[in-house]
Amino acid sequence: MAIKVGIIGCGSITKLRHAPEYKANSYVEGIVFYDRNPERAAELANMFGGSTAHTADELMEDPEIQVISDCSSNEYHHIFSKKALLSGKHVLCEKPISLTVEHAKEIVYAQRQSGKKLMVDHNQRFTAAHQKAKEIIENKELGNVLTFKTTFGHSGPEQWGVNKSNSTWFFKKERSGLGVAGDLGIHKVDLIHYLLDDEIEQVSAFQGTLDKTNEKGEPIEVPDNIVCNLKTRKGRLGTASFSWTYYGEEDNSTIIYCEKGILKIYHSDQCQLEVITKDGMNVRYRLGSIQTNDNQTNSGVIDAFIDCVRLDQSPPVTGEDAISSLKVILGIMEAAEAGRVVSIL
Repeated sequence: MAIKVGIIGCGSITKLRHAPEYKANSYVEGIVFYDRNPERAAELANMFGGSTAHTADELMEDPEIQVISDCSSNEYHHIFSKKALLSGKHVLCEKPISLTVEHAKEIVYAQRQSGKKLMVDHNQRFTAAHQKAKEIIENKELGNVLTFKTTFGHSGPEQWGVNKSNSTWFFKKERSGLGVAGDLGIHKVDLIHYLLDDEIEQVSAFQGTLDKTNEKGEPIEVPDNIVCNLKTRKGRLGTASFSWTYYGEEDNSTIIYCEKGILKIYHSDQCQLEVITKDGMNVRYRLGSIQTNDNQTNSGVIDAFIDCVRLDQSPPVTGEDAISSLKVILGIMEAAEAGRVVSIL
């Protein structure tokens, strides 16, 4: 089965993740790029042997295109993903699925109307260390999970973005909306839901714009740091921190504390998963390094999405999964702004 792909938005996530992973997939026969900056689309078409569309509608209306990656900026997801689904395309939407629950539900409703596949790019589920950790937790090898802590931080999207500038859309309230919470935090919320087979139901948080400035030298309009406390439906307690100011080294680690021991995930360069038991046993797994801004490796997301389409399988990350994570992030933002504990409904 040969699959033709359309990609909306030609920023760094397309250049470094979506396009090369589609190109490497043996079931994909061609990629059509669209960006509101035509030069950007042309550059990627040349780089990956694809072609370009002049408008997003041109992609939607092309009968040969079966799947679309929505790599537009956050405020456009509910427009492009919804329209692509209703045009009869399978859609892989970048995270967050949207900036509001209402808009996210519109995308999910469009998916149900269309009968097409909708997958959201919460890529941390696909790493070998996270999958092995989930297996250990599910099998209760360390007993029940009690508490956890997780973090995701790097030096900021202006280092990663396509224009390498602090004019990046990630710093704009009307475009990124959620700052570091929507960029990095939502990954870790989805990961905790996935690892623990549980959902976060109460949050408290602090946020700050501690260091980032825009192109005018003014503090950015969204938080560059958030720290929060989390409680799940099953009663697990945890902490999380999300940062754009980890200068010098990324941190994408998670520690799960169980009745009979500890799971350390991406805590060490030498081993990606470490299991330390209550009776002193230490098992180390080398499972491949996680993707970083400086080390782009195959995320597994594109391959999983293409398999869903060609084999008619359910996506491993659904629109409903994405809405659950979005609700938590919106709750964290509300808790930080209001200075109170927020329940996720």
